[in-house]
Amino acid sequence: MKIVTWNINGIRTFRGGIKKALDSLDADIICVQETKVTRDLLDERTAIVDGYNSYFSFSRGRSGYSGVATYCKDSATPCAAGEGLTGLLTHHEGAVGCYGDQSEFCSEELQLLDNEGRTVITQHRVMCQDKEQTVTVINVYCPRADPEKPERKQFKLQFYKLLQSRAEAILKDGSHVIVLGDVNTSHRQIDHCDPSDIEDFVENPGRKWLNGFLHGGRKTEETNEEEPNEEPEVTSSDPVHGGTFVDTFRHFHPTRTSAFTCWSTMTGARQTNYGTRIDYIFADCQLAKEQFVAVDIMPEVEGSDHCPVWAKLSCSLLPSSKAPPFCTCYLPEFAGKQQKLSRFFVKVDQKSIQSEHREGLPGSQEEEELRENLKPPGAGNASGKKRLLTSDSVVPKGKKAKTCPKPQGSLLSFFKPKLPTAAPSTEAPEKKTLGTDKVTSSQNSQKACTTSKDTSSVTSSETVPELLDDASPKLCTSMQSDKPINLKPLIPAPDVGQSGAKKGASLGFWKSVLHGPPPPPSCKVHREPCVLRTVKKEGPNMGKQFFVCARPQGHASNPDARCSFFAWVEKGK
Repeated sequence: MKIVTWNINGIRTFRGGIKKALDSLDADIICVQETKVTRDLLDERTAIVDGYNSYFSFSRGRSGYSGVATYCKDSATPCAAGEGLTGLLTHHEGAVGCYGDQSEFCSEELQLLDNEGRTVITQHRVMCQDKEQTVTVINVYCPRADPEKPERKQFKLQFYKLLQSRAEAILKDGSHVIVLGDVNTSHRQIDHCDPSDIEDFVENPGRKWLNGFLHGGRKTEETNEEEPNEEPEVTSSDPVHGGTFVDTFRHFHPTRTSAFTCWSTMTGARQTNYGTRIDYIFADCQLAKEQFVAVDIMPEVEGSDHCPVWAKLSCSLLPSSKAPPFCTCYLPEFAGKQQKLSRFFVKVDQKSIQSEHREGLPGSQEEEELRENLKPPGAGNASGKKRLLTSDSVVPKGKKAKTCPKPQGSLLSFFKPKLPTAAPSTEAPEKKTLGTDKVTSSQNSQKACTTSKDTSSVTSSETVPELLDDASPKLCTSMQSDKPINLKPLIPAPDVGQSGAKKGASLGFWKSVLHGPPPPPSCKVHREPCVLRTVKKEGPNMGKQFFVCARPQGHASNPDARCSFFAWVEKGK
C-alpha cells in the first residue's frame, strides 16, 4: 500500500492531464490540497478519472480558495467516505462517523471550521498480518495564521483541536488512523531553514499543539540516522511523550537536515532549498511501528510551491465493491442520469439583478458561493447592460432584424485625398465654353490644393507626410484644365527642421511625464543589477519601491544566495 500527499496549489497544476499526473505518482491513495476549485467549476475530466474514484471538498465562502481532494485507485476503493470534521456536512449514508467531543465548540464555530473545504476522510479495509482491519485516511489542509489577521490564529488553533478530537475518536473506535496533508506549521528547528530568525520559535502555539498531538513531540533528536537499530520506540502507553500519533518521516529520518517540502516562489527559494517542512504523514503509533516500511519526500517533483510526500505500508488493500455515496461520480452533473430541464436555467428578474438573490447550487453549495462564481466582481454591470440592451431592442416574432453591414476601411484611406465627383472628363473641354471651363477648373484646382495643404499640415506631425507629398501633385495635375496652372507656390514643402524640432519637444515632454523606472543599482556583494520591488503590506511604507539583490533567497552562509543589499527608491527618480 502506497499513499501520497501533495499541496498542488491549484488543480490546474496537472496541465499535462490529471490521469498522467496521478499515474506518475504511482500510489494507491493520492491526497491533494489547495485544489482552488468549487463545485460549479469542477469539470468531468478532473472529477472522473479512468481507474480512480475521487472525493472532493469545496470552499463554501470563496471561489478559487482552499479545497482538498482524495483520489483512490479502483483497487483501493474505500468502504466509507465523507467531508469535514464536524459531521454537519454529512447528509448521506456510508459516512465514517466518530466525531468526538465537540462540547467546547459552539455551533457557529463548528460551521465556520467546516466551511472552507479543508477535510476529506476515507476509510479503507486492509489485510494486516492475515487479519482484516480498517485504516482511516484524513486528508487535511490546515489554515494559515495570517499575521495581519489575528482572528485567523485563533481559527487555526480551533481547527487543530477539532482535528485531534476527530482523529482520536476514530482511533478509539477501533480503526487505524493516518492524518496527512499540509499542516502549515514546521514542528522542530530541524524542519525550518532559519529557525534562529524567528522569535520564540518553540513558543509558537501551533508547535505546542504538535508537541501534544505527536508521540515524542517534546523529545529532541538524539538518534543517529545511520544506525537504524536505534530508531525511537513508539508505544502509545508512554505517558512521558504524550500524543498517540507519530511523524512518520522523522520516525525513519530523525536527523536528516534540509528536508523541506515548501518554498517561497516569490523569492525563488527553491533554488537554494531555503524552505520549511510543513507537509506530513502522521500515523497512530501501532500502525507506524508495525506496518510502515518507508517514508520520504519528493523535492524533484515541480509544479507547485510544495513537493509530494509518500509512504509505503506492508499491509494490502481490500477494495470495496462499490464506492461510497460521497464519491464524485454520484454527483448529478457526473452521474450520467437525465436531469430536469429546470436545472439548466436560472430565472433572471430585471428588478432583482442588483439585489443578486440567487438559488443555491445542488448539493452543499451555498448562496454566497453561487453569487461569487456565477457573477464575479466587476462583471455585474456589464451583464446588466447586456440584458437591458437586449430587452430594449426586442424584434417582433417572425421578422428578422435588418442589418446594414459596412465594410471596414483601411487606415491608409484616411490619408488618401478623394477625387471630386464632378471632375471633368478628357473630352469635356471641347464641348464646353472656354470661360466656363476655366472657371470650373481653376476652382477645383484651388480647392484640391487647399485641401491637400490642410491635410499635409495636419499629418506632417503624424509620421506619414510622404503619402500626401506623393499624392497631392498627382491630384493637382489630374485636375488641371487645358492651360496648366502652376500650383507649386500653393503646396508648401515640408519643413524638416521644424517637424524635427516639434518631435524633439514632444519626446522630451512625454519623457518628463512618463518616465520609466530608475536604473537598477548593483548589489555590493555580487556586483549584479538589483531587482525593483514594491511594498504591498499595509503600513506607512505601502506603495514605496526598493531595490534588493536579484539572487534567490537563502541562508546567510550561502554565497550563492541573496545578499543583504537594500535601498529605497528616492522620490522624484
